Amino acid sequence: MKARLLRLSNILRESYWFVPTIMALAALLLALTTVMIDSHAGSTTWTTGLPGLDTARPDGARSLLSAIGGSMIGVAGTTFSVTIAAVVYASGQYGPRLLSNFMSDRGNQVTLGTFIATFVYSLVVLRTIHSAGEGGSAVAAFVPQLALLIALVLVLCSIAVLIYFIHHVPMQIHINSVIEQIGGRLVDDIEARFPARDEPPSATSASAMPVPAALLAERPVVGQDRPAAIACHGMGYIQLIDEEAVMAVAKEQDMVVRLHRQPGDFVHKHSVLMTAWPADACTEQAATALRHAVALGSRRSALQDLRFLIDELVEIAARALSPGVNDPFTASSCLDWLGAALATLARRRLPPGQRVDAEGSLRLVAQPVTFEGFVDRAFGALAQYASADMIAGKHYLDALGDVARNCDDPALIATLARQARAFRALAAKALDGACRDAVVARADSVLNALVHAGAQDSRAGDADRMEGII
Repeated sequence: MKARLLRLSNILRESYWFVPTIMALAALLLALTTVMIDSHAGSTTWTTGLPGLDTARPDGARSLLSAIGGSMIGVAGTTFSVTIAAVVYASGQYGPRLLSNFMSDRGNQVTLGTFIATFVYSLVVLRTIHSAGEGGSAVAAFVPQLALLIALVLVLCSIAVLIYFIHHVPMQIHINSVIEQIGGRLVDDIEARFPARDEPPSATSASAMPVPAALLAERPVVGQDRPAAIACHGMGYIQLIDEEAVMAVAKEQDMVVRLHRQPGDFVHKHSVLMTAWPADACTEQAATALRHAVALGSRRSALQDLRFLIDELVEIAARALSPGVNDPFTASSCLDWLGAALATLARRRLPPGQRVDAEGSLRLVAQPVTFEGFVDRAFGALAQYASADMIAGKHYLDALGDVARNCDDPALIATLARQARAFRALAAKALDGACRDAVVARADSVLNALVHAGAQDSRAGDADRMEGII
């Protein structure tokens, strides 16, 4: 249930209709409240004698609210058209996976919601205005003066929002803003998800615990140690895994659960999500609870999937380095943010693949999260593109060097060194002439710096090992 609620909240947060709907409902309640206040306090008495607040007549109030409502619905339609045009441009220019980034932009949602809310407010107030003796009745004239004043305030707010929107749209589709939004969220998610190295480890993690052999096998083994396979309950991309719920079920049934998938993976009804050992402890009710701890969707989401954010930056950079675009500076910006994310990751403590409960018993074996995996996902995926361009290639190596300056573990530096050496070999084949010499020289400089850094950070005897790896 928690996984589904978190997925639902993420869907509402990224939807284009939720905020405008809430604002329209709020405008409806505001209109009803102000009209009720006017009807009880008197529609003209409180404005008498106030400078600049002349009492409005029914015909003038109707004309004013009609003009406000008609103009607001027109501006709302124009705003929606501009937003769709910006989304089409961005998805075609930067990649279709960035569509949700623009649709979920809070500025666009609030802008559309402001115009719709003003329109709804004007219509609701308009229908309450009537002249004296209108329709042959003896009812006195009623003009809600407070409601009219608030309508004017909403118009001024709408004008301010329109000015903001005109500035916001071109800034939003600027490539540096797109990259900053993705890269900033990636860095923030890394800092929020992984604790700093100097923080004490979690009580539910264990770096070295004996894992049942049945769970470590790629295929279930024959015999009594065979684990129970838990198949997927649907088809789509894994958006969220509630590990706390999995841990709770595993503790309740006194078993160990291994996760075979992670957020971002595509699964279908024949995919094995988890295996549980011993099989006898995994009842049908427990298997159902474990399936419901995984939330699926039609597309990948950044809710728990850091790889998705990395892939978005890699996609932008790869498109920029394609022969049809040939924009190495955009690729360099993506490399800057990827380097910042990996530099942040190098200073964090990654969780082990094993989780224990409060009593110290092994309950969960998850997919391992490694620094090397993130490096391959980011810089490894871009190596074939950046190695064919001198500007992007030199920036690629500089970004690797910047990440290395934030590493104090020889193993992390060795990972970066292997990446730099592989990139040097690619650049030596893809480039020629002065471009090749420039990138190779930069690669040699970075490799020498990595050797020196590895020798300083390693213990006695590890320097030769580092140099051999490079």
